[in-house]
Amino acid sequence: MIVDRLPEHLCEDAVALWEDAGLTRPWNDPRADLARALAGPSSTVLAAVEEDGLVGTAMVGHDGHRGWVYYVAVRPSHRGRGLGRALMAACEQWVAERGIPKMQLMVRTGNAGTRDFYERLGYAVQDTVVLGKFFDPQRQAQQSG
Repeated sequence: MIVDRLPEHLCEDAVALWEDAGLTRPWNDPRADLARALAGPSSTVLAAVEEDGLVGTAMVGHDGHRGWVYYVAVRPSHRGRGLGRALMAACEQWVAERGIPKMQLMVRTGNAGTRDFYERLGYAVQDTVVLGKFFDPQRQAQQSG
């Protein structure tokens, strides 16, 4: 298995993997997220590729102070083989190589299995609350209502 930058010809496979893993939401366009991450100077999408194609992904980036990781997904048929751990190690290395001192991520409330995975990798719950705001008035109304 090789973990490297997602090749362009596998972008649709990545989106399909994210959809299958339940990582997408109607208010977030995964194709737009992917395009921004690949085009930006402070982000990328890493891919685990084997002979049978794309088996895992992780979107990684930084804001100059902390690294962030999103869209960590492994094809169900390939889970339990250390691919998620390898993807996270590659993300951590990517961030560390840019001189960023820490990594953060978000896990949806109630997703205990994913939270356990990250805790086994040394991540800990932080004493913070994440706030968000949509710029689209319709989405803002849904968030407020």
